Amino acid sequence: MQRNSGKLSVAFLYDDSLDRPDGVSQYVRTLGAWLAKGGHKVTYLVGQSKLPSYAGGKVYSLSKNLPVSWGGSRLSISVFPKLKAIKKILDQEDFDVIHVQFPYSPFMAKLVINAAKPQTAIVGTVHIYPANRLAVDGSRALKIIYGKSLKRIDKVISVSRAAANYADDVFKLQTDILPNVVDLAKYQSTAMVSQQQSKHIVFLGRLVKRKGCQQLLEAFRLLLKKDADVHLSIGGQGPLRTKLERYAKNYGLENNVKFLGFVPEEAKPSLLASAAIACFPSLYGECFGIVLIEAMAAGSGVVIGGDNEGYRSVLGSRPSLLVNPREPQDFADRLYQLLNNSALAKKLHQWQQAEINQYDVAVVGPKLVELYKETIAKRRSSMHNLG
Repeated sequence: MQRNSGKLSVAFLYDDSLDRPDGVSQYVRTLGAWLAKGGHKVTYLVGQSKLPSYAGGKVYSLSKNLPVSWGGSRLSISVFPKLKAIKKILDQEDFDVIHVQFPYSPFMAKLVINAAKPQTAIVGTVHIYPANRLAVDGSRALKIIYGKSLKRIDKVISVSRAAANYADDVFKLQTDILPNVVDLAKYQSTAMVSQQQSKHIVFLGRLVKRKGCQQLLEAFRLLLKKDADVHLSIGGQGPLRTKLERYAKNYGLENNVKFLGFVPEEAKPSLLASAAIACFPSLYGECFGIVLIEAMAAGSGVVIGGDNEGYRSVLGSRPSLLVNPREPQDFADRLYQLLNNSALAKKLHQWQQAEINQYDVAVVGPKLVELYKETIAKRRSSMHNLG
């Protein structure tokens, strides 16, 4: 329970694995580490995970998971919950707040929410923007399945306007916006050892259709006709890797394109810092774009993204940073402009370096703690009034 010191006992509830470095996992990890560093007790109630602990917090693997595709993203979903373990943890722990990640599984997180102690506040964060109509319909079905668990949640926030619109449309929830976070100090200290390379373009992400790497290669092929000195590093794995490598070979791009494969978390800052342009031409289905703020935090020369709903929440006030990946010649021309117009690149870089501060966990974290405390106080006050 909340102590006199003001420190909290916080449980992050996340149906997916904490082992995979995707956007929601990064959100949970970054906030959890920051809270623990500040003296709060942090616990992770997650799906199938191998980690026994993270940043000083105990990790409880509470289900067996199956891989699925949802809203254009690859994730795993809890389907075989460990009921005895869930009951034991909730009986022995006095959490001030349980922070659940939306959308959540009816097979694990729903059970935790419904079994939470009455005095425990439940806070949710919406992380998704649906990629297609099927995802929207699936979410509406989820709302029905959630039943009373949705009403048990005391406060819901969204990481972007896109996510907030989704929450309103599908779950009929009015949510405040508190953005995704990055540990700015960590990224900047790691990236300082790496030097930006002239005319170096970096892509980092899953090699799937939605992320637009195919469109980037098409634009890069056109760019090479105007500037033979550019080179492209592609970091990430995925089902399209063989097809992408074949495209590069067929068009004679091998000397200018390097496929790096999986890039571990500790190597990401230096790779992104080496980019004159960090390019993320996602086609659709993005809720926020944590990779954008990671690249900005690492000090990439210019960070550009596909013109989609989620990426606009980060880059939308500078339209020149958003591209239509399906227009390869325009895409190539934008890359050429940013690589060769140093004054423009410098201006955009300076704007991004100022903008990144609002996403620093040292800025967002205290706002979240205040929200936790307000929600806890409101729940306990309502219980007292009922009593």
